Amino acid sequence: MRVVLEGLITFFGGLIFIYMAAVILVYSTMLVLALIHLRKQYLIDKSEFAEDYVHAMHWKPVSIIIPVYNEEAGIIDSIHSLLNLRYPQTELIIVNDGSTDHTQQLAIEKFRMIPVQMDILEQVPTKPIKQIYRSEIHPNLLLIEKENGGKADALNVGINASRFPYFCSIDGDSILEESSLLSVMKPIMKSNGDVIAAGGNIRIANGLDIQLGAVFQSDLSKNALVVMQIVEYLRAFLMGRIALSKFNLVLIISGAFSVFSKKWVIEAGGYSTNTVGEDMELVVRLHRLIKEKKEKKRIEFVPEPVCWTEAPQTLSVLRKQRRRWQQGLVQSLWRHKKMTFNPKYGGIGLISFPYFWLIEGLGPIIELGGYVYVLIAFFLGDIYYEFALLLILLFILYGTVFSVASILLEAWSMNTYPKLKDVFRLMIMSLTEVFWYKPLTLIWRFEGFIHFLRRKEDWGQMKRVGLSKKGISE
Repeated sequence: MRVVLEGLITFFGGLIFIYMAAVILVYSTMLVLALIHLRKQYLIDKSEFAEDYVHAMHWKPVSIIIPVYNEEAGIIDSIHSLLNLRYPQTELIIVNDGSTDHTQQLAIEKFRMIPVQMDILEQVPTKPIKQIYRSEIHPNLLLIEKENGGKADALNVGINASRFPYFCSIDGDSILEESSLLSVMKPIMKSNGDVIAAGGNIRIANGLDIQLGAVFQSDLSKNALVVMQIVEYLRAFLMGRIALSKFNLVLIISGAFSVFSKKWVIEAGGYSTNTVGEDMELVVRLHRLIKEKKEKKRIEFVPEPVCWTEAPQTLSVLRKQRRRWQQGLVQSLWRHKKMTFNPKYGGIGLISFPYFWLIEGLGPIIELGGYVYVLIAFFLGDIYYEFALLLILLFILYGTVFSVASILLEAWSMNTYPKLKDVFRLMIMSLTEVFWYKPLTLIWRFEGFIHFLRRKEDWGQMKRVGLSKKGISE
């Protein structure tokens, strides 16, 4: 019996070792691809490049949709940032999804909104609309009051109400830099319609000095939990999505800041209202539609534009967020499971789906098993002890080296945090990730997987603190 048990432990340890080695190889490849891309972008004068296209983009106006539910803490700053965007033609559509706080009242009073009559063609089914308001001082600013139906339903209302061929989805707690929309629309414009969706870069705003929708100072938060999320975001956006985007393999573009072709989204059925991960679900359905229609369309991630968003500041709120993200990811993968390893769907079926299943979907279970194995191996001693040390080194390489590399890439290419002490602190904190932050997120993501199996719907609403005060996370 002991021989069988030791054999199983050895076999399990070997599987984890092979898995971690494969993950490190994949991320190393992504890091190289990201470095090549950012190097090319670094050689371009971004401001001059953007100005060259301002006039040409007049024929591609954008409807900006802001779904809100109890966003009174940050909605005014968010609207101010969108009104200040440097972009030829936009309309702003705030969709109030049955808020129970003062979100709607604040917007109406601040921007002098009055009730208006407006015919809306229901191209995507939604919950009923109660009232529509228009700003007297900003005629391109609308507020739609509707029955509560969730974020996806609110976005669908915005799509139905929008007048323009492209729409941009923005979270109610997000702040866009003035050139962000211009930058994220560039691949769509340059491709002459071949790019049907594009997502921008997300940065965490906690700790910043934000006034009237503008970022005045990029200070690093004093909250260790927030700092670890910054490290995590840098690794995810600057490595994974850049590399996948290069080969049209992106399955996730952040719902906090993304642009879509309205025609294609309507054909795909709009946002799904029965999933907790509506942003990924839409992207997957768009890829599926593209392949089934045999169209050569692309969905891209654009690293240059920046959207500042509020991150969870407590363990309980972060747990709900990560649990929901994982549940939504596995939901989408399972719904479209027939695409996995299916050559009909090209690289999406043969590369993206296997990658997201093995690394993002099942990864938390395997990695969490690795942590458990290390604890057991230390008690068993002998060769298991040595194997445990080897696995720890792989965990440190995976969780630390790539994080430090992402921080250095960001400092070199975008310099969001210009102070050397902030960059140094990010690097120091990344060294601790594998010992506390990583295990916690793995446990929470495992819970999300369990929620998926139990078919438990948990949106995990995050209580907003607001971004208008410097150091909200202190």
